[in-house]
Amino acid sequence: MMKEYLPSDFLPILVQLIAAIGFIVFTMIVTHSIGPKRNSVKKDDPFECGIESQGDARTPISIKYFLIAILFVLFDVEVIFMYPWAVNFMKLGWFGFFEMIVFLALLMSGFYYIIKKGVLNWERD
Repeated sequence: MMKEYLPSDFLPILVQLIAAIGFIVFTMIVTHSIGPKRNSVKKDDPFECGIESQGDARTPISIKYFLIAILFVLFDVEVIFMYPWAVNFMKLGWFGFFEMIVFLALLMSGFYYIIKKGVLNWERD
C-alpha cells in the first residue's frame, strides 16, 4: 500500500531551502556592505593565469568549433541513457531490447545525417 504524502511532509525540505537561500542572500549583502572598495587601474585590469592580456577578446571563432561542441554534448548525453539500460538489461526483457534498438537506430540516423552534411569535415570552408 502506497503512502499518500501531505503538504506538511515537505515542510522540512521547504525550511532547508529557505535557510539555504537566506544564508546566501545574507552573506552576499554582508560581504558587499562591509568589504573593502579599493579600485585602481592595476586592480581593474583583466587578468588570467598570470599572463598579460593580448589582443581582442572578440576574436571571431569558426562556427565549426561550436558545431562540434554541440554535437559532442548531444551524442554524449544520448550515450548516458545507455548506462541505466545496460544495468537493467535483464529486467527489461525483449521489450527493453527493442526499445534500445529503436533508440540506437535514431541515434545512428542522426550521426549519418551529420556525416552526410559534412559537419565533421574540418577541411571544408
